[in-house]
Amino acid sequence: MNFFEKIYQKILSPYHYFWALFSALVFGFPSKKIKVIGITGTKGKSTVVEFTEKIFEEAGYKVASFSSIKIKIGKKEKKNLFKMTMPGRWYIQKFLKDAIKSKCDYAILEVTSEGILQHRQKFINFEVAVFTNLSKEHIERHGSFENYRASKGKLFKENSNIHILNLDDKNVDYFLKFQAKKKIGFTLKENYKQKENIKIIQARILKEKDEKFEFQVNDTIFKLNLVGDFNVYNALASICIGLSQNIPLETSKKAIEKVKKVEGRMEIVIEKPFEVIVDYAHTPDSLEAVYKNLIQKKEEKENSRLICVLGAAGGGRDKWKRSKMGEIAGNYCDKIILTNEDPYDENPKEILNDIFSGIKKEQRKKVKKILDRKKAIKEALKLAKNNDIVIITGKGCEPWMCVKGGRKIPWDDREIVKEILKNDI
Repeated sequence: MNFFEKIYQKILSPYHYFWALFSALVFGFPSKKIKVIGITGTKGKSTVVEFTEKIFEEAGYKVASFSSIKIKIGKKEKKNLFKMTMPGRWYIQKFLKDAIKSKCDYAILEVTSEGILQHRQKFINFEVAVFTNLSKEHIERHGSFENYRASKGKLFKENSNIHILNLDDKNVDYFLKFQAKKKIGFTLKENYKQKENIKIIQARILKEKDEKFEFQVNDTIFKLNLVGDFNVYNALASICIGLSQNIPLETSKKAIEKVKKVEGRMEIVIEKPFEVIVDYAHTPDSLEAVYKNLIQKKEEKENSRLICVLGAAGGGRDKWKRSKMGEIAGNYCDKIILTNEDPYDENPKEILNDIFSGIKKEQRKKVKKILDRKKAIKEALKLAKNNDIVIITGKGCEPWMCVKGGRKIPWDDREIVKEILKNDI
C-alpha cells in the first residue's frame, strides 16, 4: 500500500464506519437478537460455514448463512452472485434482520480482511469468532503480512465471548493473545502442550482411503466424504463451534457425514474415464495443498498424470504470488495449461507471463499458454487419458469472470467442463 493509498484509506475509513453505524441503526442492531458466528482465515472459510450449518440444523436449530458460495436463510437459499465473500454494511445488517424475521437461531458469516478494513464487521455482536489458518494473501491491499494478520485479529479483539482457534497454525499465538470468556483450540498433534485458559479438542486420524479421512475425537469416529487432509481441520473447526453451543459430538458426526461435497471446493465434476476436479485454490499455500493431495491419489492409480489448468487474478491483486504458483505447478503437475482467470483491467498475457516466470526452464516444455479459459479447459480434457486427473483451480463455483471495463461474464468452470464433454469431445 503506497502513500496515496494510505491517505485514501484514512479518508474512506470514517465513511465506512459511519455507513456501518447507519445500517445497524436502520435495521435495529439485529445481531443483539440472534447468535452470530464469524469465521475468518485465509482458507477453508466456506467449507467451515457449510459443515457448521449442517451441524446446527442436525441439532434442530434454524440457521442463516452467508458464504462466498451461497446465501441461505432457513430453507431458502440462493447463489452468492456478488463475487464478494463478505457483503457490504447495509446488506449484512439487512441479512441479519431477515434472518430474525425468519426466526433463525444462528447466523454464520465468513469474515474477510477486506471486510474488516471497511468496518463491515462493526456493530455485529459475534457469539463465536473462529480462526481457521493464515498464509500470505492480499499483501498489496494491506501493505504487509503483519497488517493483513492484524486485520483478521480485529474480529477477536473486538469480540470477547468465545474464540475457536486452529492450534496447529503457525500464527495461532497472535490470536491466542486476545481475551475471551471461553477459548477452544483444535489440533491433530498427539502431544499438544496444554495452554492456560483454553479447552483443547484433540483429534487423531485413524485411516485414509482415496484421500478421504476417518478421524476420532474422544470416543466419536468421524468419516469425511470430502477429499483432502485440510478438510479434517475444517471439520474440526465446525465440531468445536458445535461444542461451544453444547451440541454433542454424535450430532456433529451425523451432520458431517451427510456432507457429500462443497461446491467448487475439491469438487469432483467427472469421475470416469478420467477425473476432473474444480477447486477455488488461488494462493500458493492452498494450491500446494490441493496438488499434494492429488499426487497421493495419482500414485494409487496406474499410469496416471496430473493435468492442471491454472491462472491468477488481475487488477493488481497479489502479483507476488504468481511466479510462486507457477513454481508449485511446475513441481507437481505433468501437464500445465496457463489461462485467464479474472484479469479485470490488467493485460491477461502479462499475468500468464508472471506465472510462467516461476516455472523452471527444464519444466517449461510441459506448459501451454491458452488465454481463452474455455479453450484451455477443452485442451486439458483432450489431453486426459484413462486414470488421469485434471485439476482446474482459481475460480471454483464462482458465477462470473471479471474482465476489462468492469464487465462480468457469466461463468462456471463445472458447467464448462460438462458442456465440452457433451458437445466437443
